[in-house]
Amino acid sequence: MGALHAGHLALVREARQMSDVVIVSIFVNPTQFNEQKDFDKYPRDITHDASLLADYQIDYIFAPDVEEIYPPNFSTYVYVEGLTESLEGASRPGHFRGVATIVTILFNTIRPDFAFFGQKDAQQVAVISRLARDLGFDTEIVLMPTIREETGLAMSSRNERLTPEQRAKAAVIYRALRDAKIAFRNGERNAANLNEIVRRTLAAEPEAQIEYIAVVDAEKLEPVDKIGEKPVMIAIAARFGDVRLIDNVIVNQGT
Repeated sequence: MGALHAGHLALVREARQMSDVVIVSIFVNPTQFNEQKDFDKYPRDITHDASLLADYQIDYIFAPDVEEIYPPNFSTYVYVEGLTESLEGASRPGHFRGVATIVTILFNTIRPDFAFFGQKDAQQVAVISRLARDLGFDTEIVLMPTIREETGLAMSSRNERLTPEQRAKAAVIYRALRDAKIAFRNGERNAANLNEIVRRTLAAEPEAQIEYIAVVDAEKLEPVDKIGEKPVMIAIAARFGDVRLIDNVIVNQGT
């Protein structure tokens, strides 16, 4: 959705290595926002984005106007059942309907062989992977690791809206996830205990307003009680001021 940063550019680099033709779509999608003020404040600078992409030998930038994607009387939306009701879906009703719809339109328009997404938006990737499989898109979804700032804060276009003080404090999100991952490596397998470790670390930062902490099956996104052989995701959503941030880590027996 624009406001490109190193996380986006890592996707572009991987696309350049894997593909003959690279297309970067830049579109702030109104149908996935729950709050009009959030949509209005979302950073937009296509000129700056294009200048960043100049070093990556991309072939096309696809940056349509809203009216090109959603013409008058547009009334068809895509909904993925099962994966969209929890976590972000519960906090942001209708969000994934907007995500699934815009991705369907983009896939139909571009017909990519590969589409590249970051781990930070893990639920989004799960939804898009299911969408591509169920609707028969001949597109391979490529998942790339979360790119982080030096403090550990996951890179996000929303970070631009944080004050310098909030940006420093928001690094507590990664510290909380790291504490849980360390506890897992030290033998903790109880999901409730890992949840409490995350909550305790976040609570030490008064400015962090917790929306949710979840320990779920990494594929099905269903809550788990104990961590066994399957990968498990520990996910956080928290606000700093009026800026909402998400992050996650994956743990399992092999990590």
